[in-house]
Amino acid sequence: MTTQRSEALVEEARKRMPGGVNSPVRAFQAVGGTPRVMVRGRGAYLWDADGNRYVDFVLSWGPMILGHAHPEVTLAVMEQLLQGSSFGTLTEVEIDLARLITEAFPFVDRVRMVNSGTEATMSALRLARAYTGRDGVVKFAGCYHGHADSFLVEAGSGALTFGVPSSPGVPRDLVQHTYALPYNDLEAVKTLFERQGEHIAAVIVEPVAGNMGVVLPQPGFLEGLRSITRTYGALLIFDEVITGFRLSWGGASTRFSITPDLVTLGKIIGGGFPVGAYAGPEKIMRWIAPEGPVYQAGTLSGNPVAMQAGLATLEILRKTRPYDLLEERRKNFTEELEKLFRERGIPVSLPGIASMFSLFFRAVPPRNLDEVRESDTAFYARLFHALLEEGVYLAPSAFEAAFLSTQHTEEILHEALEGFRRALKKL
Repeated sequence: MTTQRSEALVEEARKRMPGGVNSPVRAFQAVGGTPRVMVRGRGAYLWDADGNRYVDFVLSWGPMILGHAHPEVTLAVMEQLLQGSSFGTLTEVEIDLARLITEAFPFVDRVRMVNSGTEATMSALRLARAYTGRDGVVKFAGCYHGHADSFLVEAGSGALTFGVPSSPGVPRDLVQHTYALPYNDLEAVKTLFERQGEHIAAVIVEPVAGNMGVVLPQPGFLEGLRSITRTYGALLIFDEVITGFRLSWGGASTRFSITPDLVTLGKIIGGGFPVGAYAGPEKIMRWIAPEGPVYQAGTLSGNPVAMQAGLATLEILRKTRPYDLLEERRKNFTEELEKLFRERGIPVSLPGIASMFSLFFRAVPPRNLDEVRESDTAFYARLFHALLEEGVYLAPSAFEAAFLSTQHTEEILHEALEGFRRALKKL
């Protein structure tokens, strides 16, 4: 492949932006080498600045469930742009999108639109603290809930100690109310609540972890969180920024038949545009200003362009319900991938659900962050670059999810599988 144009653009970017990027993982630090600069996407493919084409399994980190530049989504956006891009007022399309979300999530009465997943989780946590009158929050190591200070936390010296900041600039006093526990460790949650339950406002969790790679909840884990939080009067927040409308029409809460108190959304509900939302029952959501005392605002919240893209996307998902087909294609693809690796004596596990999966180079699927870290990241980096040369684009980090869209046909997945086969032969 020719990559001179990408290399020149990356060099220029490094002069203008920290690390040459506006989000760290794009810099390829986890895998080495020079990032490819993408200029076009259509369907299941991306093209870079040098004209190279890739089967895309990143899909903008999850939003593009209908593939890139879907005609109906593109048309909705273009029609809105002709009417105006931002008004700073209530618009009809906000109401329409909120209506679809409440239809998909039966426990949701009201929705507040924001501009990112970080805004959604940050605001949901503020709401939970106000509603319960408590300060404590429980999160799980490896689950990412955006870059608000309260979530940039590592586990303390023991499972029952408050967290410590995981980034400079996060005050210790701020994270003193955050507990970081191992994902899938229900006993740790029980013990913590027995000791501190009256101080804990909420448990926030990715119902299927996607930000340390795909780590599935163990049987009983989510049900246990629901039971414990109810017993102690804490709220359960499902962070469905990734899983919302990805696992099913009603997200993980429908897939697992568990009703959280609040849900945060993003990615798919914006159809590729910046968006976020938090939602829940009326008795909790009425605490938000201007109806209630919990303040949160945003100049571009409910931006009509993003709302139209999201509305068009959700309308297509509502009508077509592609989830069973996507899951079948993902299962078939990952089974064939597993055969390729195991035939060559390479330990591998490919945990997945619905249309998302991960590649871990360890014999069994991980259950928590410590086990995720046992995966062979050096081999992943070598494979990543070999796949780039074969026109297959995975996440430039061993600890991220891969995604399928409705445009990943059996023919395209076979093309990708052949790319894996050639890459492994090189390695």
